[in-house]
Amino acid sequence: MLEHWLWLTTRTGLGARGVLKVLEQFETPERAFYGREADYIIEGLTPQGRESLLDKSLDGVNRILGDCDRLGIQLVTIQDAIYPERLRQIADPPVVLYVRGKMPNFDQEAAIGVVGTRQPSSYGQKIAPQLGMELARGGALLISGMAQGIDCLALQGALQGGGPVVSVVAGGIDVPYPAQHRFLYEDVATVGAILSEYPPGTRHKGSHFPLRNRIISGLSLGVVAVECRRFSGTMLTMEHAMEQNRDIFAVPGAIDAPNSEGTNWLIQQGAKLITGAKDILEEYWAWFPQKLAPSAPLTPEAAKARLESVKELVPASKEKSKEPDPEQKSKADVISHTEQKRRFTDDQILILRELGEKKRPYTADELVEATQIPARRILSALTMLQVDGAVAERAGRRFEALVQLE
Repeated sequence: MLEHWLWLTTRTGLGARGVLKVLEQFETPERAFYGREADYIIEGLTPQGRESLLDKSLDGVNRILGDCDRLGIQLVTIQDAIYPERLRQIADPPVVLYVRGKMPNFDQEAAIGVVGTRQPSSYGQKIAPQLGMELARGGALLISGMAQGIDCLALQGALQGGGPVVSVVAGGIDVPYPAQHRFLYEDVATVGAILSEYPPGTRHKGSHFPLRNRIISGLSLGVVAVECRRFSGTMLTMEHAMEQNRDIFAVPGAIDAPNSEGTNWLIQQGAKLITGAKDILEEYWAWFPQKLAPSAPLTPEAAKARLESVKELVPASKEKSKEPDPEQKSKADVISHTEQKRRFTDDQILILRELGEKKRPYTADELVEATQIPARRILSALTMLQVDGAVAERAGRRFEALVQLE
């Protein structure tokens, strides 16, 4: 029963390794619950851990279940089919995960952990969101913490790149840390998931962060350090990654920059030096051919560059005028339902339908208002529609459909 899983994982003095020792002895948490004092003499358990197992009250468990129901938090145990096999294989996997949002199938994802210092330099502040955005647009699943600095910058970049993202936190999912990240919590939970091994209401403690780090690396195929000192929490995550046989990546930095001590040292030890997401993604192209390049979609920047290069090849005499006459507009191609699904994304279809129904050019802001699609996705979709020849930009940064949907 789920109650017994929560009872076992909330015993004080056990920790993840202690819980696993108890399960090894009893096989199920239910059997452990009905054990007697003599049964709890297990090698490696602390006296506090043994004593806590004698407390059979389920009052705390019922409070947790009530909180999870109220907050929309899903509980996943290590025996559940959706529990990530990648995480199950580490030395000390969390026995219960609290999940807010939609938990992805990690074993089918090119999941990349991105970690770094809480006090990044201007260099790190530039690289972290750029890397997050590139990874997301390249088809990877970005995993990070929610701490100030590199973690949140990478998450924000991935969100701008279209996500999805996963954040692993060191306290209750309902306790944003730091407090000013409450809006980031909402964004991550909306498009991805927030995970924790701690029940709702748990405050973030310093001792929780090193334990949290093993989950970030355990869920990932590879982990990249953006900026960090030689001895730091980030380096603890990288050590977990090495112990778990994960791929190690690092962003190089100036040799006299304190925040580059750790990343440069990792490169000396054999970590792959990266200058962008492509250096990471190319390691997994053969594993995920349908998700990563060359099948991955163009970034809006790359698409725009391609659009400009195409324009340069079109003779001036053949260029379309900014405002085609009404007769030309009436001859727009009609796209069948079947072709729509093959040719356009859901966002692009919504935009084309809106433009077609109103039969007038829209600004990007007007499209955001009309479709309720986030601005970053509107801009990305408009760029791709221009490359496809389905939309044209008119005077005043207004966009008009060149095709009609059936």
